[in-house]
Amino acid sequence: MIKSMNRWARGVAVALALGAVAGGAAAQTPVPLDRVDPIYQPRPMVTIEHPEWSKNAVLYQLNTRQFTPEGTFAAAQEQLPRLKELGVDIIWLMPIHPIGEVNRKGTLGSPYSIKDYFAVNPEFGTMDDLKAFVDAAHSQDMKVILDWVANHTAWDNPLTQTHPQWYERDLDGDFRPTPWWDWSDIINLDYSNPDLRQYMTEALMFWVREADIDGYRADVAGFVPLDFWNTARAQLDAIKPVFMLAEWEMRDLHYAAFDASYAWTWKDAMQGIAAGRADTGALFGFYSWNESAYPREAMRMIYTSNHDQNAWEGTEYEKYGPLREAAIVLSVTGEGIPLIYNGQEVGNRKRLEFFEKDPIAWPADYALDSQGELYRDLFALKHANRALWNGQWGGRMYQVVNSAPQQVFSFFRANEGDQVFVALNLSDQAQTVTFQGPHHWGDYREFWTGDAVTVDGATTMTLEPGGWRVLVRGG
Repeated sequence: MIKSMNRWARGVAVALALGAVAGGAAAQTPVPLDRVDPIYQPRPMVTIEHPEWSKNAVLYQLNTRQFTPEGTFAAAQEQLPRLKELGVDIIWLMPIHPIGEVNRKGTLGSPYSIKDYFAVNPEFGTMDDLKAFVDAAHSQDMKVILDWVANHTAWDNPLTQTHPQWYERDLDGDFRPTPWWDWSDIINLDYSNPDLRQYMTEALMFWVREADIDGYRADVAGFVPLDFWNTARAQLDAIKPVFMLAEWEMRDLHYAAFDASYAWTWKDAMQGIAAGRADTGALFGFYSWNESAYPREAMRMIYTSNHDQNAWEGTEYEKYGPLREAAIVLSVTGEGIPLIYNGQEVGNRKRLEFFEKDPIAWPADYALDSQGELYRDLFALKHANRALWNGQWGGRMYQVVNSAPQQVFSFFRANEGDQVFVALNLSDQAQTVTFQGPHHWGDYREFWTGDAVTVDGATTMTLEPGGWRVLVRGG
C-alpha cells in the first residue's frame, strides 16, 4: 500500500508540474528547463560514420562469371576504365569464394554456396588476381566491396567436419537448409555460438587486411542476428573505414552496422505501377516510410535490376516496360543510393543464367546504348549536384503537388544552393499538369538539353506516357 501511495503521490506531483490539473495555478506554469531530466534529451541513434567517399557514390554490381567471356578477375580488370567513365564509384563483386559441390545446383553451382571463406574460387583466378583487381580499381578512385554470405555454407564446407556444432539442425538432428526456401545446396549456420561469431568476424577482417577491399554486401543480412553485424562493423572500422550494404529492409540495421540497405518496397511500388496494379500512391507510401521511419543517414539502395531480379523475375525491359526510363531517372534523382547491374549500360535484354556460364553479349567497343547514356549522364549529375548526394549529405525530397497526382510524380530536392525539380508521368496517357508552389520556383536548366527554363506559378508541363523531365540548378 505504501508503495502504491508513493507512486500515486509522485504521479500527482508530475501532473501538477506539467500543468495537468485544470484550474490550478500550476496549469499556467511551464516546467523550468533546468528541471527537465537529461533522460528526455534526444540522442543520435546512428553511431557509425559513413566513409566520406560514399557521399555521392554510385554502385555497380559485377557478376564475375558472366561479366566477361573468360569470367575472371583479370579479364574484368581490363574493363575498369570504362566503368570509371560510366561514373561508377563502388564495385560490388558477387561472392568470390569456392563453390560447394555436394547438392550443387546446375553445372557450376550458386556462388552463394560457400565452401571456404578464406579462399578464392579458382574459376575466377587467384588471390593475387583479386588483389590486382582491387589495386587497379583503387588507382582509378573506385572502391570494391565483396558479397558476403554469413547465413549459410555449402554442404561440403570443412566447417561441417571441424565445427559441426556451428550448424542448425532439423527435427532429425541433421544439417538443414534455410527453412521454407528451396535452397537445397546450402545449410544454415547457428549464430547462438560465440565461436562461430568470432570465426566469421575474423574472416571478414581477413579480406580487408589481405586484399584491401572496402566493405561488404551482406547476403540475407536479416537472417543473421543484428548484434553480430554491429560487432563486426566496429571491428572492420578499426582496420579502415568500410562501406556496408545489407540485403534487407529494416531501419535498425543502419544504427551501428550498415550504411545502406535494400529498398524492396520501392521496387515493388514501381513494378506495381508499371503493371497497372497501382498508381503514384504506392511511391508516396515508400517515401513516407523512408522519411518518417528511417534515420536521415540511411542510404536505401534503389535499382531497376540486380542478379536476382535479372535471373528470376525479368530484365528491366520486362518489368518496367514503357516506364523503364522514368524508373531509372527516379532511381538516381530520388533519395537513396543507386545501383546499376552489369550489362544495363548497354541495354542487355537477356536473363543471365545463374548456375551456368552465360556471358553478357557486349557490343563492339562496349558502346553505350541510350539507356547507358542516360545512366552515365545521371551519374555525372549526381556527383556534381549536392541536392542528389547520399544520406545526410543530400537534400530531402519534397512533394510538389500537381494537377494529376495519381499519374504524375513530382518533387524537388535542394541543398547548399543546388536544386533539382523532377516530374515523371507514370501513366499510359499523356498528361498536361500544373503545379502548386512556390518552393520549387526558380531558374533552371534542362538536364538533357541544357536549355534555360523558368518555373513559376504559371508553369504548365506536358509529359508523354512514361515521360519525364529533370530541371537542374547549380552543380
